[in-house]
Amino acid sequence: MSESDPIRFRPRDAGSHSRNPTSLSSVIGHPAHSSSPVVAFNRAELEAILDVYARKVAAGEWRDYALEMGREKAVFAIFQRASEYPLFRVEKCPRLARRQGAYSVVLRSGAVLKRGHELARVLAACESVKLAGR
Repeated sequence: MSESDPIRFRPRDAGSHSRNPTSLSSVIGHPAHSSSPVVAFNRAELEAILDVYARKVAAGEWRDYALEMGREKAVFAIFQRASEYPLFRVEKCPRLARRQGAYSVVLRSGAVLKRGHELARVLAACESVKLAGR
């Protein structure tokens, strides 16, 4: 596996010990069985995002994250606490790669904080933002 390959999650084997016999992939539809490809972060992109995330968690500013991968874009949502809305969303949208850049950091309000072609520059924007009350 090279660094540019996307990380693929596979369902457990049928012989594994699971409490629920219904697999999650049969409920939500496994990406490998869909007709269109799913946008995902590759290993290098995910490592860069998790490096920033780890620094902010160590500083006590961020607490949780969530990943969503769909047909249009991949999203890494960052939460200040276990709340309903993410503080930031790091998005990868290949459809915008030639025009504005595939990567963007979107604030809770929906405003785009930074957009660009290079993930490192986009992530620097969310590292420099200070939270209110800190």
